[in-house]
Amino acid sequence: MNENPLHLLMNPKSIAVVGANNSIVKMGTVMALNILKQGYQGKFFPIHPKEKEILGFKAYPSVEALPEVPDLAMLIVPAKEVASILERFGKIGTRSAIVITAGFKETGKKGRDMEKEIGETASRYGIRFVGPNCMGIINSQIALNTTVLPMVKEPGSLGFASQSGTFVSQVLPYLRKRGIRFSKAVSLGNEASINVVDALEYLGEDEQTKAIILYIEGIREGERFLEVARRITPHKPILAQYVGGSSSGARASLSHTGAMTGPDFLYDGLFKQAGIIRVYSIEDLYSHGWTLATQPPMRGNRVGVITNSGGPSSTIAYTSDSVGLQVPRFSDGLQKEIRKFIEPYASAANPIDLTFDLRMENLTVTLPELIMKSGEVDAIVLHGVMMTGYMREVYPHFKEMAGNISLEEFLKLSLPIVPGALELPHKYKMPMLISTFFDWEDNYTTGYRDTNTPIFYCPEDTARALGSLYRYTKIKERRPFSKINLPTTNGLASSLIKKAKTNGQKALDEYAAKKLLASYGVMVTKEELATTMEEALAAAAKIGYPVAMKACSWEIMHKSGKGLIALNVENEAGLKTEFQNIQKNAGRKEPVLIQEMLKGNREFMAGMTRFAGFGPCVIFGLGGIFTEVYNDTTLRLAPLGNADVQEMFSDIRANKLLGEFRGMPKVATDKLFQIIQAVGNVALLHPEIAEIDLNPIIINGAEPVIADALIVLEDNTKP
Repeated sequence: MNENPLHLLMNPKSIAVVGANNSIVKMGTVMALNILKQGYQGKFFPIHPKEKEILGFKAYPSVEALPEVPDLAMLIVPAKEVASILERFGKIGTRSAIVITAGFKETGKKGRDMEKEIGETASRYGIRFVGPNCMGIINSQIALNTTVLPMVKEPGSLGFASQSGTFVSQVLPYLRKRGIRFSKAVSLGNEASINVVDALEYLGEDEQTKAIILYIEGIREGERFLEVARRITPHKPILAQYVGGSSSGARASLSHTGAMTGPDFLYDGLFKQAGIIRVYSIEDLYSHGWTLATQPPMRGNRVGVITNSGGPSSTIAYTSDSVGLQVPRFSDGLQKEIRKFIEPYASAANPIDLTFDLRMENLTVTLPELIMKSGEVDAIVLHGVMMTGYMREVYPHFKEMAGNISLEEFLKLSLPIVPGALELPHKYKMPMLISTFFDWEDNYTTGYRDTNTPIFYCPEDTARALGSLYRYTKIKERRPFSKINLPTTNGLASSLIKKAKTNGQKALDEYAAKKLLASYGVMVTKEELATTMEEALAAAAKIGYPVAMKACSWEIMHKSGKGLIALNVENEAGLKTEFQNIQKNAGRKEPVLIQEMLKGNREFMAGMTRFAGFGPCVIFGLGGIFTEVYNDTTLRLAPLGNADVQEMFSDIRANKLLGEFRGMPKVATDKLFQIIQAVGNVALLHPEIAEIDLNPIIINGAEPVIADALIVLEDNTKP
């Protein structure tokens, strides 16, 4: 396997910057200063055609004038100059680059052509680069920061790959206040060379990175993304925010980085299949990622909540329920122990509500330690821990009573952090999150921040972050993915497709579609194709009344509401009438499919569609007339493993219909499983198929039977 190009790019021993100068208003200068001031120990070579010295370093007039071949080239130059400069670096042997410059495919055709040119130039010389239209990289392990804002100097444990430069660079002051520190971060820009899958793979291999977060506007290599993520998630958590799934998000992403977006449900299914935790805000991406990077794993879903106020305790408990956590009532024995340390009016049940008790020893050490040791919880949330922040706020009112002493003298009256308070999560290997309304001016907030205990400024956010931590526990418990062996291509299926394409058909008719599916072992309706009234009568007599009747032509892909279907036809007289009606409504003589009339009140659907870069995507959900009403579906990429299909069953809101329900037997899910898996296999074995739509799949007693099938073929006439 080839080594990931980011191993070299992220660890340069020398950097050449084209675009640095001595003007503080130039981006090249700002980025060069960040490299120099953050503590990077490698060599630095500024290149400038006129300046003799830049930021105290000797400047070189050209790439060729450099005293040695730099490991990394960084370009902050006009877009039209990028290709030629890359070529010059290629000729001297540089193999890694960061192209900060914007103005490429995000701007239209001219930009796309220029981006193609720099990609081809880089490929000729074996250069791999980040960008263009990016904000650079961060490697805290070697104190390298090529972005526009300073980072904290202490190395972090959270890896980040982002298709937004702002979320790597301008966010650094926000993260510093919250104690969140990157291990490695990559601003990917337009991904003309190195893409999000490369970055994900690199972060998965990086020992410093304990959790990975992704900001995604679009993925071009969906199948490879799934493969790489599946390798990582059993050992390291991945969280992602995807913003390209709405019409507005897709439009913004396209203009932003030229990303190729896809529908939201596609990415939702991809993330679930890969074991990636999806979040819906950038704030959650950072904070949940930091929680997973720093906290011990949750062994279960029980949460102990200790607060000094009823409102926060209630909101934490309520939100915990909504994300799959429990706030269990403590045992009588534990409550008895807790009552030794709280006021008579305070609650000991869980949440523990101390009701404005400022004795920080109880809130920060005594009670948390007691509960951690009890074995009755798997995580702790504390709300209301405070000291110097509180003292600062009340100082104006206490100043006179305290003899008009200064704020500094007043703060000396506050108590120091209780010994042992900051070590609890690590001592007991149990997650602990802090909810507070006080920022870094409070000594406890700062203390927790500096010892990698996540801080949240909204009580509900602590519960949501624990929800992500618990979700990762469940992800690690999933059955490992194993390679799926596809069945042998069926000759009948191939001949049906070949015949249809030879005839110029855009789809198989329903009869042929079901024959194809049946050839792969899935259950379809008993049916016969009739071209005359006599054949129809004979077919119905053989199948047995009542029957269903449908016009059968590949040109009639959707028959509902057009008078081309007759259900519950009970006798010969009815069949004759409906046969004539179908021919009349079709406007010409069409074959009629005579089918057994299935009995069943539960209907599901399965299907397949393709998205560029993703291959076949299999859909399962509630079917029949309710498909579009409830939109209760889920998606996975083919091929589907056993765990994939089982999770699809759990995903849909109507999953109770799969079990015993109102006198109906449990669905034979093994046979439904076979149908869903076959849809993916058929799509992989026959790439000529563009779409599959099996709707409805009727549960006949307990047996799932495909009542209607549509198979659409690839249109090779499109340019």
